[in-house]
Amino acid sequence: MLRCTRSWRVSHGALRPAPHRCSRVSVALRCRSSGGSGDAEPRHPPLPLSYRLLEGEATLPAIVFLHGLFGSKNNFTSIAKALAQQTGRRVLTVDARNHGDSPHSPDASYEAMSQDLQNLLPQLGLVPCVLVGHSMGGKTAMLLALQKPEVVDRLIAVDISPVVTTSVSNFASYMAAMKAVDIPEKVPRSRARKLADEQLSSVIQDPAVRQFLLTNLVEVDGRFSWRVNLDTLAQHVDKIMAFPRRMESYSGPTLFLLGGNSAFVHLPRASAPDGRLRRALRVRRWPDLQL
Repeated sequence: MLRCTRSWRVSHGALRPAPHRCSRVSVALRCRSSGGSGDAEPRHPPLPLSYRLLEGEATLPAIVFLHGLFGSKNNFTSIAKALAQQTGRRVLTVDARNHGDSPHSPDASYEAMSQDLQNLLPQLGLVPCVLVGHSMGGKTAMLLALQKPEVVDRLIAVDISPVVTTSVSNFASYMAAMKAVDIPEKVPRSRARKLADEQLSSVIQDPAVRQFLLTNLVEVDGRFSWRVNLDTLAQHVDKIMAFPRRMESYSGPTLFLLGGNSAFVHLPRASAPDGRLRRALRVRRWPDLQL
């Protein structure tokens, strides 16, 4: 399906379309599969996700933020508050399964993460919503839009596209480094973070990345551990870096937002249609985007 989407400007009480200045960019977004070929949907029992909902005007579609791998709903605290105040909308931030304060599960598939949202959003009366997903959350958002387009009023994928990104990720090495961290019992939190940072630095040179990962270090009964489910995420990292094969299409307004140096967004040339999302997109590239 070929169509042109528009960028959207935030204003009080509404997300209004910006002047239509975009040129058409015809692309085919490949939906690579890590297994399966379009058979009947497997059942993925939904989990009761942890979330934070900021109240607003119930007649306007809510804005829902989905974080990336190793992230949490806290990543969007500031922007959620700003958008709730500026637009008057309800704003929801959610911890994905195996992240933040949400339950752990051996199932880390995008189908399961989509099912969690299909269960949560109607319960909160947030259907349809403006769905904003970063990285892993962006893939979850895209799959949800394909499976249940009536749930998504508008779709924004941040720094991600529905293709395999294993070759450009260091997530497997990050998880191995996190699992190797050893912190003595009953040390002060500041000391624990310093020890963890020092141990991670031998593998992860970027201090900003280490500080992001350290947001997952928590203390329980005097012992420090990671709140993300490292065992399950490490086992399924290849599937997380992939994207399920789908034959449906989503025709709602869609924006792909990417950083100037991003290696996670690929816009391949059009070819065979099987298992792909085919559309013309509004793509906005921000050279100074920090994600």
